[in-house]
Amino acid sequence: MLVLSRKTGESVRIGNDVRVTVLRIGPTSVRVGIEAPAYVGIVREELEFELPLEELAGSASSHEA
Repeated sequence: MLVLSRKTGESVRIGNDVRVTVLRIGPTSVRVGIEAPAYVGIVREELEFELPLEELAGSASSHEA
């Protein structure tokens, strides 16, 4: 696991296609934005095992969590 420190507005690139940006830092949470191509599925980890594989594939078109 890579651990980084980032400030609001700073980003991390994953490969050539994915960018994770720190949008807001609060007292108990951090809000991040994820930019990725439509073919990359993005799902919150706690939901990963609750969704059928078909829905995970469909989540690639929706980047909101």
